[in-house]
Amino acid sequence: MKKMALDVGSKTIGVAVSDAFGWTAQGLTTVIWDEQDFQTAKPDLAKIISEHDISEIVVGLPKHMNGSIGERGEASQRFAAYLEAEFGLKTVLWDERLSTMAAERVLIEADVSRGKRKKVIDKMAAVMILQGYLDSQSHSY
Repeated sequence: MKKMALDVGSKTIGVAVSDAFGWTAQGLTTVIWDEQDFQTAKPDLAKIISEHDISEIVVGLPKHMNGSIGERGEASQRFAAYLEAEFGLKTVLWDERLSTMAAERVLIEADVSRGKRKKVIDKMAAVMILQGYLDSQSHSY
């Protein structure tokens, strides 16, 4: 069973999925949605959950540097609760501080143009979120 991570923004959701062993994260897509209507993301996410046999969803939780949760973090918490209720899957909130900045740095170091970075930054941030989560899990294989 695979895990899926979401980098939730107000207009887009970056999506990454794990391999079957839960060791590595791969960027999948960016979903366009209307934050005011969670249902706008449902068809795309339902398709991904089904096609990739997703068993757990990791939602990036943006926190302030002091650890407090602001408006964006509260929005992610609401969306995570919706996902858990809608799809019946375990949903985990994962501290995503600096994930977008780290993704941007990786893309710059890879000499990806500014225009192309804008198109993949959310997906890359989802990869950073998922890989951080996967690395924190203990594997007893």
